[in-house]
Amino acid sequence: MEPAYQSWGRHPRATPRRVVTLRWRTDDALARAAAPVLAYGLGRSYGDVCLNDGGTLLATRGLDRFIALDEEKGLLACEAGVSLGEILDLVEPRGLFLPVVPGTKHVTVGGAIANDVHGKNHHRAGTFGAQVAEIELLRSDGRRLVCSPSENPELFAATVGGLGLTGLVLAAVVRLRRIPSSQLSSEAVPLRGLDEFFERSPEADAANEFTVAWIDCLASGSKVGRGILFRGDWAEGAVTRPPRRRRRRLSVPFELPFSPLNRFTLGAFNAAYYARNRLSAGPRPVPFEPFFFPLDGVERWNRIYGRHGLLQFQCAVPPDAAPAALREMLGAVASAGQGSFLAVLKTFGAARSPGLLSFPREGATLALDFPNRGERTAALFRELHAMVAAHGGRLYAAKDARMSPAQFRAQHADVLDRFEAQRDPAFSSSFWRRVTSHG
Repeated sequence: MEPAYQSWGRHPRATPRRVVTLRWRTDDALARAAAPVLAYGLGRSYGDVCLNDGGTLLATRGLDRFIALDEEKGLLACEAGVSLGEILDLVEPRGLFLPVVPGTKHVTVGGAIANDVHGKNHHRAGTFGAQVAEIELLRSDGRRLVCSPSENPELFAATVGGLGLTGLVLAAVVRLRRIPSSQLSSEAVPLRGLDEFFERSPEADAANEFTVAWIDCLASGSKVGRGILFRGDWAEGAVTRPPRRRRRRLSVPFELPFSPLNRFTLGAFNAAYYARNRLSAGPRPVPFEPFFFPLDGVERWNRIYGRHGLLQFQCAVPPDAAPAALREMLGAVASAGQGSFLAVLKTFGAARSPGLLSFPREGATLALDFPNRGERTAALFRELHAMVAAHGGRLYAAKDARMSPAQFRAQHADVLDRFEAQRDPAFSSSFWRRVTSHG
């Protein structure tokens, strides 16, 4: 039987000593929890940032209430356990939407804040944390604090992207935006290689609100970085909003004993996917859910990677270093023959994230998923991580299970002291203990 509380990557496995289920944000939840404690929402972080092996997990999904909606000002107050999907169910029929959404709607507001998630429009809107007006935070000493860019600003900056380590997020006020319809006008643009991505990306970012590229990470030689650039904007002029039909979603019913993803199956998939999208020229209308959340159409798709789970590598590298760095990394992946089923390439804009430990920085970000094949995969990750460090890049904690303490310290050297001054001493995680000497 699969553990009840695990990360989406299902690696590493962890067992909390105790789970405290939260129901009311007015409760003194931390009085019932022995340190170290950590909030747990929907478990969509890939590595161990949402795990607390041997400690106490605070299950926050019971904090699922909407508090207030101001449609005129575009502000929503809700508890931390509300999911982004639940927010969209409420506000999208009213012509409102979240300004920033990640690749899945199955993320709690607390989790979106803790990991300062980003989306396909970082070059326009920045991160999720940039859309947060206010946070209600419970500290282990019993204080309930309101944090915002103007009230307790240092604690706000530490909490946004702070990996759940500054206290328990109870509720938040998030900004919403107006949308003209429930559809987007999307276009798929074939890319012959990495050079073409960097040629087309600035133009696409300037002209479109949403951009992201899928790449064939097994392509080599002159075809390195071959892929499809998806660009889109909200469709204008829709007079009516057709009712959203709830389709029965596919599901992977059980954990596979081994992953069917290998060089041959991935090669066939990548070739077919590239050919299919290459033939679909011109903009076309797409409902928002498959555009923003394509993988949510298959429940428990992480089981495809087998009983040993999956590891995701996601890095961000500065603009000047990006072309050479990504060519190096994709070359290493192709040489290792450990291709990724989900290979995503995107550029980050210049907007600074509000969080001290937030991941996005101006440049390019590459995300790759790999079946966990033990030492073989670990060796590839060590090689990729060394390339990231050599090019002045950083790794995404929300997707990480392999980062070294030295690399974590190096990429946050300028802010670690400020963050440590705000960290709640009762809060910790498997990730935090792995990358630091703190318990």
